Amino acid sequence: MKTNISYIIVLSFILFCGNAFSNDKPVDSKRFVVVIDAGHGGKDPGKPSKTGVREKDVALKIALLLGEELSKNREIEVIYTRKTDVFVELDRRGEIANKAKADLFISIHCNAHTSQASGAETYVLGLHRNNTNFEVAKAENEVIFLEDNYEEKYAQYNLNSPESLIGLTLMQEEFLDQSIQLASLVQDNFREKLNRKDRSVKQAGFVVLHQTVMPSILIETGFITNNEEGRYLNSSSGQREIAHAIATAIEEYRENVSANDFLGISKVVPAVEVKDVVSEDTNYKVQIAASSKNVEAKAYNFKGLPEISKEKEGRLYKYYYGDTSNYSEIQRKLSEAKSKGYKTAYIVSFKNGVKTILN
Repeated sequence: MKTNISYIIVLSFILFCGNAFSNDKPVDSKRFVVVIDAGHGGKDPGKPSKTGVREKDVALKIALLLGEELSKNREIEVIYTRKTDVFVELDRRGEIANKAKADLFISIHCNAHTSQASGAETYVLGLHRNNTNFEVAKAENEVIFLEDNYEEKYAQYNLNSPESLIGLTLMQEEFLDQSIQLASLVQDNFREKLNRKDRSVKQAGFVVLHQTVMPSILIETGFITNNEEGRYLNSSSGQREIAHAIATAIEEYRENVSANDFLGISKVVPAVEVKDVVSEDTNYKVQIAASSKNVEAKAYNFKGLPEISKEKEGRLYKYYYGDTSNYSEIQRKLSEAKSKGYKTAYIVSFKNGVKTILN
């Protein structure tokens, strides 16, 4: 009997010590998935440089360093579209991200120009605001001509026509506000932490971003044609600094996601017991889309949904379905919106002019 008691005491002590002194933290069952896309590769060298620096090489080195840094966080899962010098078709890059149900898609590139232009810029999918943005997107998109059967695969694109590349539906822009937030964080880090020239967040019709169904950005890390910046981009220290700046931005974005704090909009979950109560000072709507395009709020533009309204917030138009003070009613409208294909729709409330996001 004493032996059994002694054994239990010793075993309990071992278990206690194991729990008390272990530094291991349980891994969240739902990890944050980041797909890192090193632009170009293989038979596609990317933009040329007089110094011999190749865009595909710089992009790959930065991508691998970025993945290495992000992988230090056990709650983040990193997936690469390529880890070596191989050619990956543009639609395949998006397919990898979509199949992984990624939370973010990050495409790494370098810029080039005939002048000594310099600085970093980050793009989100959208309209070409000017001819410069169009030319940058056009240069990156021309890789499709190296792909087999590109005429059929990319029949909807005419790379010489800005109009053909801005034929984006609202469903494809539903992640635009999140993409802009991440892009802004990246540019902030480049400017404030690395003292890089900030060429700002921009919009253009990049084919690779058009293929993804999650917040996505394309980073032009700098100009390999600029003498000084080209050396920086090709240096191990420069590549590591750039990767760290991007990783820090992603971490901050992920924290914002956890707090549901997009662009200063806080998420508030109402108490269950009051969900069916009609509120006298609060009305509810279902946000179905966010877009830079000003679309007429008519049912035929929104898959037949009636009661469409819109409001402009900053650079975006927010489109809403329904308007009621009854929470049960707005829940039914949310279900209806999702059944129409607006899978990421959510409920927002307006109380005294203050907007909050609800479950």
